[in-house]
Amino acid sequence: MTTANWLEFLFFVALVAISTPLLGNYMAKVYKGEKVPGDRLWRPIENAIYRVCGIDPESEQRWNAYLMSLLVFTAVGVLLTYFVLRVQGHLPLNPDHQKDVKPNLAWNTAISFGSNTDWQNYAGESTLSQFSQTFGLMVHFVASAAVGMALAAAFIRGLTRKGRTTLGNFWVDTIRSSLGILIPLTFVLALVFMSQGVIQNFHAQKTVNTVATQSVDSTGAAVKTQAIPGGPVATWIPIEALGDNGGGYFNANGAHPLENPNPITNVLILWLLAAIPFAFPWTFGRMVGSMRQGAVILVAMSVLFLIGLAILGPLEGNGNPKLNPAGVTQSATASLPGGNLEGKDLRIGSVGSTLDANDITGTSAGLTNSAHESYTPLGGSVPMFQIMLGEVDPGGVGTGLYGMLILVFISAFIAGLMVGRTPEYLGKKIRAPEVKLAAIYILVLPFTALVFSASSIVVGSHLKSISASGPHGLTELVYAYTSMAHNNGSAFGGFTGGTTWFSVTGGITMLIGRFALIIPAIAIAGSLVRKRPVATTAGTLRTDTALFTALLAVVTVIITGLTYFPAVALGPLAEHFTGRF
Repeated sequence: MTTANWLEFLFFVALVAISTPLLGNYMAKVYKGEKVPGDRLWRPIENAIYRVCGIDPESEQRWNAYLMSLLVFTAVGVLLTYFVLRVQGHLPLNPDHQKDVKPNLAWNTAISFGSNTDWQNYAGESTLSQFSQTFGLMVHFVASAAVGMALAAAFIRGLTRKGRTTLGNFWVDTIRSSLGILIPLTFVLALVFMSQGVIQNFHAQKTVNTVATQSVDSTGAAVKTQAIPGGPVATWIPIEALGDNGGGYFNANGAHPLENPNPITNVLILWLLAAIPFAFPWTFGRMVGSMRQGAVILVAMSVLFLIGLAILGPLEGNGNPKLNPAGVTQSATASLPGGNLEGKDLRIGSVGSTLDANDITGTSAGLTNSAHESYTPLGGSVPMFQIMLGEVDPGGVGTGLYGMLILVFISAFIAGLMVGRTPEYLGKKIRAPEVKLAAIYILVLPFTALVFSASSIVVGSHLKSISASGPHGLTELVYAYTSMAHNNGSAFGGFTGGTTWFSVTGGITMLIGRFALIIPAIAIAGSLVRKRPVATTAGTLRTDTALFTALLAVVTVIITGLTYFPAVALGPLAEHFTGRF
């Protein structure tokens, strides 16, 4: 690693370390309804929304009512987005005269953004109008992220409340997540990104003359013009990263110079991806009244995140071993960043690309700045395995926290079996109903992703959508369905997802990935909130120790990650050991 690479990494770590306690404390106060800086600005808007929508902020909901509100809210949002995409050619803010989106693509895209997956089977600048991008998709950046954060707050209440039946109010939690956290940060950061050269306008594409030849026309003459797109991109990028969304305004996403123009914006994007997920364990510690419990989750997340980065960085930083016999220099020099540079932006290099790959797959964002397909086989397996872990290191906004808490229950259950005691967490007994729901939570996504992958292989005509054969083609396919099932949205590349089969099954996969996890998670919270804590004794298993932290990390890898191990063995591992890359 060069000095610049080390500085980039250290700035990222420093920003996360600074923001975690500050943002964690702030979010805890927001969800507890306490006074926070800036609430004089957004509280009146919050109260006005309650009055207009007829919401009683003092009224609370049982877990099933909370869930029903979430489902209705998401369904309405998805249907509205589908409508906007289908008629975008007749709507305003369409200076480039984009046509209506076809039904299959509109279905897939509406579900994708409504479920916080943001999988894209299209190129944004050549498919969607600025109205569709802003009011069809960007609204979901806030809404879908706020839903995940609201669920995390409800899950925490399920652990802290004693002998109650309610988890809070979905509408209040979602509105406060939006107005109190996501929108203010987006507004401020949009100004920062604008200052760094990220575009912010509603202009049509502008044709400009260039010095270098861009292409050659049919007569062989050099073409020295280029179309520069417009759009409200500086507003798009902060909430795209902050809400762990990941859908790119442009097809190149984080590698596009109008989205990510310089090292400052690159580090800011990397930090924003991890800011809220790493802050949530701190929020959890504050809300449950035990920072040691929050530290267990935060440390486990951090360790798994850093292990992934420690493996991925050298694999890509050392270059492609297939090029060494040809005498190709892959070391860092004054003019080259070094490492495996295929499919990577030279401005960002292998270090910035691998940091991004680990960041977006450890969270639930698909904000790629490089092509994961072009990684070495073992290097490409790391971001895929990060998704397979369940995206809990640190995971998505809110979803990472309650995903890790469910793994805490499983870890406590396993430890309880070892010592012959009924498992408990924060004084509440974890019994058969919670363990069964946790098992559903863990198994439903691998089942969905692998079944659809296998179905695509059995129906051989669908394999035409995959660019490669053998282990690499299998990796492309499994990565795609795994990414959709875990609501990540990044793609391995070389995969044509716009066919009818992949559009429809991909949409179904994203719906399952979103709601087949939310339902058991909120049901677990509803079960726990009714329980009264038992007294702590000398025989109580402590869940706030270094030993339990290590157990939690190991269980996360074994129980979740190794569920996919056969697919990893037949894909990237087989490709590496057979030398077929």
